[in-house]
Amino acid sequence: MTDPQESPIRREVLAALTPGGPGAPVPLLHESGVVNAVVYREGRRLTDIAVDDAGAWAERPGHVVWIGLYEPKHDLLARVQRQFKLHPLAIEDAEKAHQQPKLEQYGDTLFVVARTAQMVDGRIAFGETHLFVGRGYVVSVRHGASNSYAQVRHRCEAAPEMMIQGEDYILYAVLDFIVDNYAPVLETITDEVEGIEDRVLEESLDASSINRLYMLRRDLLRLRNTAGPLVDVCQRLEHSKLTAIDPDLQPLFRDVTDHIRRVQSEIDTLREVLAFAFEAGLMVGQMQQTVITRRLAAWAAILAVPTAIAGIYGMNFKHMPELEWEFGYYAVVGGILAICSGLFWWFRRAGWL
Repeated sequence: MTDPQESPIRREVLAALTPGGPGAPVPLLHESGVVNAVVYREGRRLTDIAVDDAGAWAERPGHVVWIGLYEPKHDLLARVQRQFKLHPLAIEDAEKAHQQPKLEQYGDTLFVVARTAQMVDGRIAFGETHLFVGRGYVVSVRHGASNSYAQVRHRCEAAPEMMIQGEDYILYAVLDFIVDNYAPVLETITDEVEGIEDRVLEESLDASSINRLYMLRRDLLRLRNTAGPLVDVCQRLEHSKLTAIDPDLQPLFRDVTDHIRRVQSEIDTLREVLAFAFEAGLMVGQMQQTVITRRLAAWAAILAVPTAIAGIYGMNFKHMPELEWEFGYYAVVGGILAICSGLFWWFRRAGWL
């Protein structure tokens, strides 16, 4: 018999999930590729579910199924497709995971692709997230470098008054989380760029520093190309008459759009700073080369005086009147020292030495 003190929610869960009736244990699914599979009722977490039961739960009024997958195999995606009757083209895109950010609508289902980014070994690593959003369900499929969406799930569960708005709010929360995670990437690069700026005015750039500047600029360009298309996605979610989006929630996506534009602005600023650092490094190197060239030229001019005079007296002409002069040697050496000293003083005053 059913315990009279047992909550109606638990009785509902046990009755729906257990083939043996309300008293049997609840089977939780632990399989490769499934990060989480949870059903919510009226904004509150109800229970973990199996993927093969997700469709039945999604059809219940007031229930929302949220399934999180990470690099799922074809068979798992096929099972999810059968549960929610997802379009084959969208499933194919989610499996291949080489898509640009986009928004497509297949009947009552939205298919959203977003690119993720995080720092890995000093480089920006990119991943993809594919979102299937329909009446009563959200399926997120992650590929590559991406932070876990457990934080998003916990944040949503901590605010049931927002979570009660269902799958549309989950879509907003995931997109907002993806865009917010661009910020740590930019902060890491900003710290490195500031360090480069401090060094570039003190010393010339070596080959490794120039290569690093180039790699950072290229990664920032890729990040900009990753974030940019999300503006169009969010604008469509905000303004278009999509059947899967509650009109009352459409303004939420304006906030995500503003965040993306802020990211684009920061990326453009960093790329300009890197370009300036590169040019400044080249200018510092050229200045150092110019200083060295001037010093070499000044010393060459000074040394040319004794070289020329010694060359003249080394020609061994027979008739050279000063050779018979008693103070000829001292006069020549003194003349050399006087001319060289005068040249040294002149070059020093001109800043060449």
